[in-house]
Amino acid sequence: MQQTRLNSIFDVIGNRVERLFTNPWRRIALLLISLLFGVFMGSAISTTTGQAANWDVIVAAILLLIVETVSRTVYSFRAKFSTKENPRRGLFFDVLNLFKIGVMYSLFLEAFKLGS
Repeated sequence: MQQTRLNSIFDVIGNRVERLFTNPWRRIALLLISLLFGVFMGSAISTTTGQAANWDVIVAAILLLIVETVSRTVYSFRAKFSTKENPRRGLFFDVLNLFKIGVMYSLFLEAFKLGS
């Protein structure tokens, strides 16, 4: 890729963000925020689509497609680039995976609430 000023700025910003979250406490805080935001989004999705009952099946199919795509992307990346020396995944993939887990957890909670 050609090295332009815009490219340089994005490289510097990416390096600074990655360096910022090398601190374990900051990384854990970001991952926890991602998980909780996923729980919030799952609850919001289920309540808004529950208002109009004709969207339930369509939204469920879309969520299933998104969840399976995220799972395939995250775990194939881990299988390709994870070695014994460097077992950590990228920060973006960890945040994305925990967001997905939060959404699925929230949907299970909503299903249990409806079942009782």
